[in-house]
Amino acid sequence: MIIDLRSDTVTKPSKEMLEAMMDAQVGDDVFREDPTINKLEKHISEMFGKEQALFFPSGTMANQTAIKLHTTPGDQVICDKYAHIFNYESGGAAFNSGVSCNLINGNRGMFTAKQVEEAINPDAYYYSKTALVEIENTTNKGGGASWDFKEILRIKQVCKDNKLGFHLDGARLWHALISKNETTKQYGEVFDTISVCLSKGLGAPIGSVLVGDSEIMSNALRVRKIFGGNMRQAGYLAAAGLYALENNMSRLKSDHKKAKEIGAALKSLSIIASVEPIETNIVIFQLKEYIVEQQFVKKLADKNIFIISMGSRKLRMVTHLDYTDNMHEILLKQLRLI
Repeated sequence: MIIDLRSDTVTKPSKEMLEAMMDAQVGDDVFREDPTINKLEKHISEMFGKEQALFFPSGTMANQTAIKLHTTPGDQVICDKYAHIFNYESGGAAFNSGVSCNLINGNRGMFTAKQVEEAINPDAYYYSKTALVEIENTTNKGGGASWDFKEILRIKQVCKDNKLGFHLDGARLWHALISKNETTKQYGEVFDTISVCLSKGLGAPIGSVLVGDSEIMSNALRVRKIFGGNMRQAGYLAAAGLYALENNMSRLKSDHKKAKEIGAALKSLSIIASVEPIETNIVIFQLKEYIVEQQFVKKLADKNIFIISMGSRKLRMVTHLDYTDNMHEILLKQLRLI
């Protein structure tokens, strides 16, 4: 038995999801004639109370499109130092949009409205023009932390006062909604654009969706084409997303529970220096200085348990729908034997 906790993207479509995919009606989406993609886009735009949605092959492409829609070359984006758009999108903001990032030193990937105010550049020609504020919920590098919605509202007011765009990288927003008992409509009312991922947590094999109102989204289809993201009969993929939204949302509570139990087990080990607070499905922990992280990872791998190293003795485990109760018991037992 292989226990893969490197990411919640390692899941495979269930038999029921595959059946939904095979039963999908499809057409040429470049002509906007794929009925299943159109259905998915309409469904997600209505979930958030937005006028438009667009299906993408990846969350990175959805985020990069949003940055392009909000900015012009030479502009600056305010985001956290842990932000996915800065750390894990291959420098795309600079390459695709010609913008720089003003990094906020936040807490576990989250910052305050006051910090945003302080990060806005003066209105002088020798500064980059601040154009966009971006946040990530939940935070990947921050250990699955969920934002305080009241702080999000305060940041929105700063954006409004300074005529800045406001984008949400909601790759794992579904986890935040379940954890904090919040709604998609709440988020739709605050953000100008939101990207959501269907392959993180929900179990679809591929796909993200960008939502926004008509004005900001008016050029999204063209940008997706420029980035090489237009697809033909991709309704088979959209069907997986629809199935995931309808069947795999409420079960995220189970992933959160297992993650917290893993965290408790790790805290009991003498070789663990710290375990970051666990709110959702991501467990980030740090080994004590005398432990070689590669050896720790290999020791688990020898037991067919796979986790990911983040450097500096920091390690990550991510629970997901293919991580079964039986696997969970085996992992907890193996941790006790370390």
